[in-house]
Amino acid sequence: MFGIPGKSPVTMTPRAVRHITRLMEREGAKGLRVGVKKGGCAGMEYTMEAAAEIGEHEEVVEQDGARVIIAPMAQMFMFGTEIDYETGLLESGFKFRNPNVTEACGCGESIKFGNVDAEAAAPAAGDAPRLRG
Repeated sequence: MFGIPGKSPVTMTPRAVRHITRLMEREGAKGLRVGVKKGGCAGMEYTMEAAAEIGEHEEVVEQDGARVIIAPMAQMFMFGTEIDYETGLLESGFKFRNPNVTEACGCGESIKFGNVDAEAAAPAAGDAPRLRG
């Protein structure tokens, strides 16, 4: 556990809860795993995947039936983040309102956290598929 005792590390809007719950049902998953990895024009990017299992050191946040699992390498970057789901004319998907982000690229897919060395903070792992509701 990290952060402030009794305070959830991330929150979800009602739209995000609905889409995460649907994805869990559709994929037969225990939750939606959220992480960060090196990549993108700003240095880091979020990863999301349906999680079949919950790892020993992963943080689990449950809200109204939706479960978000935060990968260990992402925990220090995600505290205070609100996860939303937005629907637009050209695309729909999860959006992160993260107070720890100091820069983001124009497309909103790539982020930077202060003076964090992306390579040390989030070693490149296998690419997780992007999930859309």
